[in-house]
Order: sequence, then C-alpha cells, then structure tokens
Amino acid sequence: MKKIIYISIIFCGLIVSSSCSKDQLNLEPADQSNVETFWSSEVNAASALTGCYEPLLGPYRGEGSWLLKLEDITPNSFEIDDGSGASSIARGDNNPTLPLINSRYSITYEGIGRTNTLLANIDLVPMDEALKKRFKAEARFLRAFYYHNLIEYYGGVPLILDPPNNNTQGQLPRNTKAEVLEVIYTDLDAAAADLPISYSSTDKGRITKGAALALKARTALYNENWTEALLAAQATIDLDIYALFPDYRGLFLLENEGNSEVIFDIQFQFPEVTNNYHELFQQGNVFKDLYDAYLMTDGEPITTSTLFDPGNPNANRDPRLSQTLITIGSMFNGELVTGDELFADLTGFAFKKYTYFVDDVKRTPPQPNQSEINPIVIRYAEILLTISEAENELNGPTERAYEAINMVRNRISVDMPDVTPGLSKEEFRNVLRLERRIEFAGEGLYYKDIIRWRTAETVMNADGLDKDGNVIEKRSFNATRDYLWPLPDRDILLNSNLEQNPGY
Repeated sequence: MKKIIYISIIFCGLIVSSSCSKDQLNLEPADQSNVETFWSSEVNAASALTGCYEPLLGPYRGEGSWLLKLEDITPNSFEIDDGSGASSIARGDNNPTLPLINSRYSITYEGIGRTNTLLANIDLVPMDEALKKRFKAEARFLRAFYYHNLIEYYGGVPLILDPPNNNTQGQLPRNTKAEVLEVIYTDLDAAAADLPISYSSTDKGRITKGAALALKARTALYNENWTEALLAAQATIDLDIYALFPDYRGLFLLENEGNSEVIFDIQFQFPEVTNNYHELFQQGNVFKDLYDAYLMTDGEPITTSTLFDPGNPNANRDPRLSQTLITIGSMFNGELVTGDELFADLTGFAFKKYTYFVDDVKRTPPQPNQSEINPIVIRYAEILLTISEAENELNGPTERAYEAINMVRNRISVDMPDVTPGLSKEEFRNVLRLERRIEFAGEGLYYKDIIRWRTAETVMNADGLDKDGNVIEKRSFNATRDYLWPLPDRDILLNSNLEQNPGY
C-alpha cells in the first residue's frame, strides 16, 4: 500500500513555507499551548512526518516539472509549450521569474521548514523511543534531499536548521555550498545509521537506509568527492537487497513498481494522488541527437558500425533504444507507429518510459491526468555507474570500474557487449558518460550530468533537430552564467542580504 502520502496531514495547519522571502516566512505568533497540545501524541507526530514528505510530490505531479522538464533542457528533448520555463532555459533566456526556477526553490524550503519543525519538537512527544528515532532519521534524510536539490541548481543558499521564523531568518545571507554540503552529509550519515533496510507493505514508500546511502553517493559524485561516493555506493551494494531488474522496459511499468532496482521513488496512487506522465512522455518532443546517440549492438556508434543501415535505422541498435523511445516504424501499444499519431508528429521520436503501454499488446490507457506510476528518483543502476565513474576518476579504468559498467550493459534485456578493455582514463570517461546518458534517458539526470561535467557549454550550444534534420529549437548556453540557476527575483527583492548569482 502507498499509505504514507495519503494519511491526514494535521501538521500542515501548524507550519508554513520556510523560504527566504518575508511572505513565505511570516508567522503569526503561535499559541504555545496549541503547539504543546499538538506535540503530545504519536498520531500527531506521524502526521507531522507525513507533512515533511508532502513537498516531495509537488515537482513530480502536474506537468512533471522536475523529471521530464529537466530532460527538456538537455540535448535529449524540448518543452513544447514552455509553460514551466524549461524552453526558456534551453534557449539561453534563463531568468529569475521562470516558474521552474521559482517553484523548485520555494518548495524545497517548504520541506526544510517542515523537517526543522519536526526535529525541533518531536522530543516532546511521549512515544516509543525506537520509533521516534526512526521518525527523526526520515526527517533528516528529507532535509538533506531538499538541500541537495537547492545547492545543485542554485549554489550556496541560506542554511536554516530551525523552525520557520521570519524575525531570525527573513534577512539571512547565503551560506557557501561547502557549508550546506557538510550538513547534508551529516544528516545522511545520521539517517543511514537509524533507518531500517526495508518496511512492511503498509509502510512502503518510506525512506530506507539504502536511500540515505544512495543519496550520499549521488551528492558526493556530483561534488567530485570520489572517495565518499565510492564508500557510500559500496555500502548501498553491501546491504544486499538491490539488484538490476532483468526487464529494462519493465522497470517503468505500473505492474513492476517497487521492484528490486528501486531504491527511492515518489509514491502516487489513484485516485488520491495522480500524475499525467502517461500523456506527457508520448508528446514527440525527443530530439534526433538522443536517437543517434544509441550504439549498435556491436558496441560501435552509428557513424562507424557496419551494422548500421540508413534505410532501417532502428535495426541492430542498443536494445534500450526500443525500450526507451517510440520511433516511426516500431510497434507501440499493439500498433505500428507511422508518424501520424499526435505524440509523434513533432520530431518523430517520443519517450516510452512512464507510459502504460507495451509494444505488442494493446492496453487501455488511464484517463487524462490519472496515472499512478511512481517516478523513480534513485535506482541500483545509478549506484553501479557511480562506482564506475568515481573509480575511474580516482584510479583510472580499473577492473572494478569495468565490472560495474559492464553489469549495467549486460542486463538480460539489454545484453550489450562489454566495454573495450585497455582504454585510457579519458576514453573510459567518455564511454561512461554516454552510458549514463543512455541508461537514464527520460529520467531527469542528464541535465545535472552535463552541468557537473562542464560539457553543457558545448552540447547546449547546438540546435535541437527532428528526425529529418530540421531545426526544432535553437539552443544557447552562456558558460559564464548558466551553470547556476538564478535565485527567484521575489526573494532577492525581499531580502537585501541575499546576493544573486552572477549574470542575472
């Protein structure tokens, strides 16, 4: 059961967002007896913890702004209507007023405010001490996750570790990224120490020890702390509860939710909380650049492989192509894709992940905006590729680095050849980077990859093309500005001590 998201959130009436803007931090004086009354039962503490989870949902519902929209500011795809501002970012028109910029910043501080409030008050609650310890660990993971998302897109931000209070927090300056990172690592270490490895079915969806270790591995990787990334990734593996799911396409089907590969996902359930991923991912907004990036089954690119047939470009490709993308001439939902379908009339390519359909069997789709597929935030393949990348950066392409990447390529439903042995460090790095792009296409990870690799200034200064090579969207990336997002203009206006990122 996806229980945790749907229980009554009594807590939400007692807390407000914890952004740096005055209107978000403004609190009417709280009656102390009411606060004491609230923090007097285990039931209320559980509701408070659910309130800490609730901000996870916002970025992943509606237009899927944090999953699909991040794809749309990479060479993989584009945003059709620019409703979130993803296309503006991709075109080089990033600015502090865009919805994606503002919503990501505010909702993370909302989550931080809620976790800080729980951590400051839960010791008042008379409840089982072991359960209290677990509640604290869940909250500390969530706070770390919210801060992780802040620093990776905005850089250093105000570090707030107390319940929302405009008088003390409304004019805080930015802390350095390093200072916030220290808190993230501390929170994740504490969370991993006290979280269980798994839960009963009634608590499925709660944060686990594996999620805490995996997020630490990602955070360390993103910040080139290769040793910590290796240690945290290996600790995740050593839990011995995760494994690559054999069916790559099946990873993202509703019937396989919570499979062996999922470490951390966002819980949706019809009819209480739904999304529209089934419709969004079929929109036909995938660029030719991603399609062309898939290797041939001999491990060679289409430009050099003798297996590539321009007259039948879908043949003999990395099997993940047909399991990730809807392409003209392929089967989808029991029908041949001709290009006349609504979802394929823009570029000739669309995402297949997170749809309800399979290739050879016709299925009934959900009603619009009533999908309950869980978006996966971290999965086991990422842990393996983290080991491969961090090991190569530390020690070059060792046996360990090869073994980890080959495990991903050798998944039963993929069965790509092993990476060529004897590569240099730079050669292996390029192979690893392509592997991450292909393995996680459509999952919102490639944007942060091209940012942290400092390749965005190259790949985002190339036009987005359809299947025939026609320009669909002109792209631009300013290397002196665009590696960070701007802080929202409202927060800058309301807080005179909040310094904007350069160039905005």
